[in-house]
Amino acid sequence: MEKVAIVILNWNGQQMLAQYLPTVLEYSQGEATVYVADNASTDDSLGLLRRDFPQCKVIVLDKNWGFAEGYNKALRQVEAEYYLLLNSDIEVTPHWLTPLIAFMDKHLEVAACQPKLLAIHQRDSFEYAGACGGFLDRYGYPFCRGRIFDTVEQDNGQYDTPQEVLWATGAALIIRAQDYWDCGGLDGRFFAHNEEIDLCWRLCIRGRKVYCLPQSKVYHVGGGTLPKSNPMKTFLNFRNNLTMLYKCLPDDELRHVMRWRWLLDYVAAWETLLVNGNVGDFKAIWRARRAFRQWHHDFDDDRRRIQASRVTKKIPGQRMFSLLWQYYVKGRKRYSEF
Repeated sequence: MEKVAIVILNWNGQQMLAQYLPTVLEYSQGEATVYVADNASTDDSLGLLRRDFPQCKVIVLDKNWGFAEGYNKALRQVEAEYYLLLNSDIEVTPHWLTPLIAFMDKHLEVAACQPKLLAIHQRDSFEYAGACGGFLDRYGYPFCRGRIFDTVEQDNGQYDTPQEVLWATGAALIIRAQDYWDCGGLDGRFFAHNEEIDLCWRLCIRGRKVYCLPQSKVYHVGGGTLPKSNPMKTFLNFRNNLTMLYKCLPDDELRHVMRWRWLLDYVAAWETLLVNGNVGDFKAIWRARRAFRQWHHDFDDDRRRIQASRVTKKIPGQRMFSLLWQYYVKGRKRYSEF
């Protein structure tokens, strides 16, 4: 069995692979085996891998399963102590793996961790997708050390200490294979977005720990598959976030939070339309609310299993304040201000 398997899930990412896979291979040599799992790409990704990267192991999937189920299907074909899920638009740095592996080897209570995530086009700033480790507020809104909503901080070393978090970014996530499968892996029904938060929250409920380790750093392009303003991305984020709350919140919080989210989501929808004139996102939020109503009972068994696995109600990284209130009313736009 391999020690570390880096698995890059690819869908029509030929250009990203050509640009960033060489650094992954160079700076991971001797520490990990690199796989590319192809989600039925229609570009020449597989041809590129055959021609230019014969040292890379390739897993060919029969269709585009999305991020979540694509990884599940790929990882079932990999035997390793640690999986490292890595986006195709990540530029890694020398010795990036060494601190991650050493930390995981030393801290057996830690199921998963992420490196510091910086923006590839603004290299002194954090990157939106995970920055320096993620948290949730009481109502399920995610935020990070280094990124609150659309406010992204410069990296001045202010978050360079290892930190226990609630979630680690799926753009660069190292996780013990046993923990991955013990808690059921990524939820393939999500397709994409919020799936890594859901996975990490389930790990925390089971008493396992998730960390950000800034001694390792990588650079991320971000938005490579769906641009930030894409209505489908808005739909998936809202639908999946609500579903994650339904699965993971304890019984005595679920009803209260869901009532508030009903109000807040519709306020967000009207705000996107009336203030920003964004018809696509307005419709996407309404569709997400409807989709959640139609399918949330499909997750009843999941909810029972997750709550039965709970060893603690207090989850590190879950903050019991409203991020919306802190950000928009109190003007606190940096993690260090909380």
